[in-house]
Amino acid sequence: MPAAKAEKWAIRAFMALSRSGVEVPTGIASLGIVGVFMVGFQAFRYASFVEIEPLMDEMMTCIKAMPDPQNQNKSRALVDTDTMEIQTRWDLRKEILELHAGFTMAELASMLADSAKKLTTTSNPIPTSPDSSGA
Repeated sequence: MPAAKAEKWAIRAFMALSRSGVEVPTGIASLGIVGVFMVGFQAFRYASFVEIEPLMDEMMTCIKAMPDPQNQNKSRALVDTDTMEIQTRWDLRKEILELHAGFTMAELASMLADSAKKLTTTSNPIPTSPDSSGA
């Protein structure tokens, strides 16, 4: 998906989430597709399917099927019968987000954990009692 199209997709996704009452952290929309990744698919469970369905359909338009792996020039748009399992479709969606975000969900979890750790520890702790040495 071209960057301009992915950006519009991310903005529409944030708007759908916001209208559904999902709390989208301040500034997260400025991260585009990365922000969608951070908020995650779990948040979409509160959004209206009427708003989410076109976003889901649009995601799949950037996937091509290759019925004959020997002839890589003959790819075509994905059709519903190309996938037999729901999990396959979820895996494809995850791959789309990872491709556009530039990192995997595991890498994102690690980055978020590192950020949280940095916020909870400081290199110069504030003393809680006066120095007992008298100096």
